[in-house]
Amino acid sequence: MRMVEWTHIPGLAPYQETLAAMEARAEAIARGEADEAIWLLEHPPLYTAGTSARAEDLVQPGRFPVHPVGRGGQYTYHGPGQRVIYTMLDVKARGADVRCFVRALENWVIATLAEFNVKGEVRPGRVGVWVVRPDRPPGPDGSPAEDKIAAIGIKLRRWISFHGISINVEPDLSHFAGIVPCGIRDHGVTSLVDLGLPVTMADLDAALMRTFEPSFAEGPACRREQA
Repeated sequence: MRMVEWTHIPGLAPYQETLAAMEARAEAIARGEADEAIWLLEHPPLYTAGTSARAEDLVQPGRFPVHPVGRGGQYTYHGPGQRVIYTMLDVKARGADVRCFVRALENWVIATLAEFNVKGEVRPGRVGVWVVRPDRPPGPDGSPAEDKIAAIGIKLRRWISFHGISINVEPDLSHFAGIVPCGIRDHGVTSLVDLGLPVTMADLDAALMRTFEPSFAEGPACRREQA
């Protein structure tokens, strides 16, 4: 059985220092000197720019610090009230299939949201996890309004993943207005509290721990689907 060390980092974790510590832990895992790890934390308000970030998607450049990062994806926001989950996991030991690993991350978020009776969904061509908003007017084409509730962005080095997931619990949603989140202009952003659910960080953390192992146990089924 793999050992996964769960760590809760209190307060608002400074971004650059946390990133450096995460990369060091991933290197230690790759060398066989440390167990896999999941860190649960919050950051002060900031924007991150992934490897596909476009300059025009930074709408308010001076609003918060901007940190270029090596993970995939475009601009994302981190801040208080958002649970950031850094996942330092051995993808090779978990099947050596990056697409199935990302699918497992998505399934993990969806299963966690289901603990609060929220139906999270993924969409082709759109990164992250989304919720349908029947309380909002439909789009110009008649499609239901949808908001993003979780972002996913990872990087692999020597088969060890780092970066990971963010789930909106109760962030200041106006802070997302400084960017085009993940390059998507046609949909909004929501949170568990915005959906009317009085969920705390502790509630979310407990749900994440309950749903982790089942969500990552479906790797063989994922590979059969791709065959």
